[in-house]
Amino acid sequence: MTSDLRVDLLTSTQASVLRQMLGMFAAAFEDAEHYLSNQPDDTYLTNLLVSDTFLAVAAMDGDQVIGGLAAYILPKFEQARRECYIYDLAVDEAYRRRGIATALINTLQRVASERGIYVIFVQADYGDDPAVALYTSLGTREDVMHFDILPMP
Repeated sequence: MTSDLRVDLLTSTQASVLRQMLGMFAAAFEDAEHYLSNQPDDTYLTNLLVSDTFLAVAAMDGDQVIGGLAAYILPKFEQARRECYIYDLAVDEAYRRRGIATALINTLQRVASERGIYVIFVQADYGDDPAVALYTSLGTREDVMHFDILPMP
């Protein structure tokens, strides 16, 4: 990562940065419908940022979000420990291949260590070779299946 960029864990005063991260995700994933069409208000985002079950890490170039990571902390029931799930991770196309995604994950690893989190896990889609390569370089691959089950009507 170049020295003029920074990566920060977002705090409760940075709902506007989290909102900007939603815009970056919309562009990176080409999915404006899910990331922009029904955004929560600033109070919701602030409450999310202060919760102990959500983490957001932003890569910034000045005041512009150029990468982001959203993760959820999952308290476990079988042992007194917590796991962290990376829900979304993306880097603006113009900033890719500069180590920004790795820096985002490294920041999450540091925070996870400070908070006593047992493991961080993430899923990648078949065919998303850059994500698979990144995660392979940082962790151990497990082949699992993923199912979406909708709530009852």
